[in-house]
Amino acid sequence: MNRNLSFAARRGVAGFALMLAGAAVVPACAQAPRDAIAAGAFAYDRAAPLDLRDSLESVDGDVEVHAISFASPRGGRATGLLFVPRGGAARKPGIVQLHGAPGSARSIAAGSLRLARRGAVLISVDAPFARRGGGMVTFTAADSADHVQLIVDLQRAVDVLLARSDVDPARIAFVGGSYGGAVGTMYAAVDPRPAAYVLFVPDGGMVSHVTDAQGQRGEQLSGIPDAEWNRWVAAMRPVEGIGYIARAKPGSILFQNGRTDPFVPAYKAEALHRAAGSSQTVRWYDSGHRLPEQAAVDRYQFLHERIGTAPVTAEERAAAAAAPAPSDPVGGRRAARVMEAG
Repeated sequence: MNRNLSFAARRGVAGFALMLAGAAVVPACAQAPRDAIAAGAFAYDRAAPLDLRDSLESVDGDVEVHAISFASPRGGRATGLLFVPRGGAARKPGIVQLHGAPGSARSIAAGSLRLARRGAVLISVDAPFARRGGGMVTFTAADSADHVQLIVDLQRAVDVLLARSDVDPARIAFVGGSYGGAVGTMYAAVDPRPAAYVLFVPDGGMVSHVTDAQGQRGEQLSGIPDAEWNRWVAAMRPVEGIGYIARAKPGSILFQNGRTDPFVPAYKAEALHRAAGSSQTVRWYDSGHRLPEQAAVDRYQFLHERIGTAPVTAEERAAAAAAPAPSDPVGGRRAARVMEAG
């Protein structure tokens, strides 16, 4: 936990929190204290220059891998990787992808390559904590500012895709796993441009992640003074995806969750699914946080149906059926500290 933020930095991000939230802590599934979308928290100037910087790093088979960065409307530069399949149709589907935590665009590069080989131009975005290094959670209002910046940067990544002549604007998707999926619950409510959102092993957001069914914080967080905890919850709750996911386009989301997930227990996943509404697609797997290969097959099929990536082959289905069950990470990691890459 980082407690080294300067007073000025804390004061600056607290201003954003106070604009949106009251001091009261509310249950996880309750209406957000203020409407962050209506308040313009995620708005930006789409006409502003992208200032895209693009450097070809390698060619992996039939896919080019580029290191990219672009101007973030909330300050600094967003970074990530761009995967461009060679050949194929003149206009391709586009995918924006977000990693788990801890992690980065590079930590999920193998999965990004698999998606790009299905015919999609893909941008994998680094979360703010991955850009600067260090811990992902400070338990201050700075976390709220990071979350808002990330949602804006994901929208800006779509702008980058739409600026390309080889991307079909009608065939855009978002894919996020674990932390990336939880962020995606807010993103799906904010940006209607993607035709599909694939959210695997997500919960409803950071507050949902570190509290129990009664909205109480876990024992591992008992060292945070009550006043600091309440300020953090008041800053984060207004941008918690579970409070907005019902605004996502009907039928546009695929949820994928494991029945024995130690990081996202079934009751949290079910609460998110209920909040999203019955039109969304839900797939459960007999696994923990790391889903079986069948989940990847289901993901590919959903994307094929929605944005026209390559269809799943009989060989892929057979390989998924024969694949061994995955094992979840073990050790001293706690659910309050990490939202693992799925």
